[in-house]
Amino acid sequence: MNSSMKKTTLAVIFTILPVTFIFADTSGGSTADLMWITWIGSIAALLFALFLAISVLRKDPGNDTMIEISKAIQEGAIAYLKQQYKVVAIFFVFLFILLALISYVFKLLSPFVPFAFITGGFFSGLAGFIGMSIATRANARTAHASEKTLNSGLRVAFSSGTVMGMVVVGLGLLDLSIWWTLLRYVFLPMGLIGKVEEIPPIMITFGMGASSMALFARLGGGIFTKAADVGADLVGKVEAGIPEDDPRNPATIADNVGDNVGDVAGMGADLYESYVGSIIATMALGSIASLALPNVSAIQAIQIPVSIATIGVISSIIGTAFVRAKGDVSQKVLLSALRRGVYISTALIAILSFLLIYFTAGISFLGIWGAMIVGLIAGNIIGFSTEYFTSDNYRPTQELATETKTGPATVIIGGIALGMASTLIPVITIALATLFAFFLSGGASHPGIGLYGIGMSAVGMLSTLGITLATDAYGPVADNAGGIAEMANLDPVVRERTDALDALGNTTAATGKGFAIGSAALTALALLAEYGNKIVEGLQHLDVSSSFQKFYSGLLTITTNTATQVKEVTLTINLLNPLILVGLFIGGALPFVFSSMSMKAVGRAAGEMVEEVRRQFREKKGILQGTEKPDYASCVAISTKGAQREMVLPSLLAIIAPVTVGILLGPLTVIALLAGALASGFVLAIMMANSGGAWDNAKKFIEKGNLGGKGSDSHKAGVVGDTVGDPFKDTSGPSLNILLKLMSMVSIVFVTSFIALNNLILKLFGG
Repeated sequence: MNSSMKKTTLAVIFTILPVTFIFADTSGGSTADLMWITWIGSIAALLFALFLAISVLRKDPGNDTMIEISKAIQEGAIAYLKQQYKVVAIFFVFLFILLALISYVFKLLSPFVPFAFITGGFFSGLAGFIGMSIATRANARTAHASEKTLNSGLRVAFSSGTVMGMVVVGLGLLDLSIWWTLLRYVFLPMGLIGKVEEIPPIMITFGMGASSMALFARLGGGIFTKAADVGADLVGKVEAGIPEDDPRNPATIADNVGDNVGDVAGMGADLYESYVGSIIATMALGSIASLALPNVSAIQAIQIPVSIATIGVISSIIGTAFVRAKGDVSQKVLLSALRRGVYISTALIAILSFLLIYFTAGISFLGIWGAMIVGLIAGNIIGFSTEYFTSDNYRPTQELATETKTGPATVIIGGIALGMASTLIPVITIALATLFAFFLSGGASHPGIGLYGIGMSAVGMLSTLGITLATDAYGPVADNAGGIAEMANLDPVVRERTDALDALGNTTAATGKGFAIGSAALTALALLAEYGNKIVEGLQHLDVSSSFQKFYSGLLTITTNTATQVKEVTLTINLLNPLILVGLFIGGALPFVFSSMSMKAVGRAAGEMVEEVRRQFREKKGILQGTEKPDYASCVAISTKGAQREMVLPSLLAIIAPVTVGILLGPLTVIALLAGALASGFVLAIMMANSGGAWDNAKKFIEKGNLGGKGSDSHKAGVVGDTVGDPFKDTSGPSLNILLKLMSMVSIVFVTSFIALNNLILKLFGG
């Protein structure tokens, strides 16, 4: 059987599997548990990742110099992560103790919450660690494969990226499966949980753990990589006039290490939390939405999102089989091959999810399928918009490149203006997606179902994550391969090919960033809705004082049904109420404060790097002459220490802000805070990501020989723009997505504490 037949057979097998379980489950009744298929999806993804990892490691890593450079990058990356995990461990231990006190002493949380928090952080960090371990070993192998053909280099790099994608979705589904199995089949029969509907809110806590780890990983990795990148570019390329990744540059190893700890480990943890966050939020909304649908059980509404995510895993595995091309093909052909895999996966998810919903929930629930499709479409629109504004194949970035003719100042102005203009299409897209998802799913009749539909659109947007992350994650591997080719003095054609792969990765990453940003907005909306539900639930179970009710008059009404003796709570969000206005203003400012803190962190760490590279050039004259070896380790140490020192305070902002506002101004002000942060943070994230991407590709456009090429005044101005854009697109911008979701999850977990403590304050001082 030839390779093509094997892949076709694999595709058929994995297509039949989901269809079989769909039809087999129709006789199970409305309470049938589909989580067993999620176990299969998780194991399939992890086994496929293992298979690809082994195949990558079997490739030839090249000559001794390439192996030595690759090993230095591996050691630097592992050393950084070990140091990062030590810092993060302190944070997790502190929060575990705090959650345990609230759970076991004050009885305000489920006793499982502290442990769910720990597992979420563990799996998020593990996903990034595994992906980075393979990426740091694939770099030399990609460079060596690129000595043969461009297509050979892509095969190795894409396989390593697919490992990252499959590990993220595989571990995400594994964590979900483990907790569902324990909570439903062990602790529910023991009476430790009252009913099935209580399971998703408990599982939200491991989403909080995943988001906490992701914020540290993305922010710390972003600070590390951009400090090294800025130091390497400003001193090496601008001041010394040596090429990128020149072995004479002391910061070049740190720069290549940064590609892995930021763009691989950080990105893996980031998208892991996005993936599980969207699923868990929708599961929680599903348990409430099912109350309005007599023909759909709570179990079905809870498990439809995770079942669709499982279908997405299988479809992504199938899609990777179609990412292939023959011979030494062009960059355009390779881009078509990558997109073919994504489109096939998307089509399979659309078809199989339709069958799932039709045969398990019935035709009346197909509006939920429509909401999911809306998410898929919206993600692609945002991705294409991002590509248009950031790729040097299109006019916006080409025009930005021409701004370099008049110096760095006009490049900075043009890049910021481009980023601002690029926010319109994504904002309109998310607005329309929200409306369509809400009304298609039946929100006009039952608002709870409409909110569930919005969550399903986020699940749909991330359902192809297994393959879309693969097309994104291989980019840093190609970038590292280019550095190794430069430092090992390989034939210039190898660097040309790895640069082509890197540029191809930038193009495909645009779609990935579009999905990440869009899903963050939709997931944050779903979490905001769940937070409102938790306020109502908390007020139904806690007794609050008359001072509390008086303070929130006009926003909150609490009555007791005389017939059933059930406490009924009504929330009314009045934008003219000062508590709501205050929350909106504080929330709107938080993304800007966070971005300022993270960008200053990059600036301080980069400043130390610049001084170190200058010192080495000044004190060791033989470095630039090629007779003396630079001290690479000192630059890696500077980035590591800078990242660990600078990442803590911005990360804590996501927890301190909602907790402080919730205790002092109450849980209803937090709703406004989350809404304000979502509105400004979503737009700011798009602006920063697109400005940074455009500056980067404008520089690359010049390096292709346009506007004077490398070494020209235009090129130097382009490098300055790229340097400004680095923390925009790789530190602050992507971290904002995590900030929005983490604040929402923190608010959900601590909502009962907000109510209890705020009630105590008002009772003592409110009269």
